[in-house]
Amino acid sequence: MFVYLHGFNSSPQSFKARALDRRLTELGRSGELVAPALSHQPLEAIAAAEALLEGHDPKKVTLIGSSLGGHYATWLAERHGLRAVLVNPAIRPHVLLASVLGPQQNLYSGERYELTAAHLDELRALDVEAITRPQRYLLVVATNDEVLDSRVALERFRGAATLVHEGGDHGFAEFANYLDAVIEFGSR
Repeated sequence: MFVYLHGFNSSPQSFKARALDRRLTELGRSGELVAPALSHQPLEAIAAAEALLEGHDPKKVTLIGSSLGGHYATWLAERHGLRAVLVNPAIRPHVLLASVLGPQQNLYSGERYELTAAHLDELRALDVEAITRPQRYLLVVATNDEVLDSRVALERFRGAATLVHEGGDHGFAEFANYLDAVIEFGSR
């Protein structure tokens, strides 16, 4: 089972989630992807993801986290001993998002909400001090990500399998070129 965790103000309808679902279907593996719509409240998002994991063998679950979803995937992988694919993952999102406090709108659902210091506190609570087993991670980054510095992720996940796309951006339209590698990693 693959669990796709979308990023900030995104949804399961994002390009990356849909591309992954299509590719799994092409491979005769329809139904192996679960992509929940995550709350803008970090602790609610984590609780929803953990509820999906209940009753599943950790050896048969791979998290795929994009941007903020990468932060969540890291926390869940460390807590539950899961594999995780991190796509342009947010490192210390409580620092990154501090500059955009205030009114927000989900790009897909249109939901409006206020990003507050309480959100940042919840994100900080989900920080992982140290990566315990880098071999359980696959890091997929674009070097020209305008939102997140790929070098920070590469340093944070030193020892992890990595796929570095020279160029690209935060939206990572080239992600489709890496789907087979992501699926292979998650199917081990």
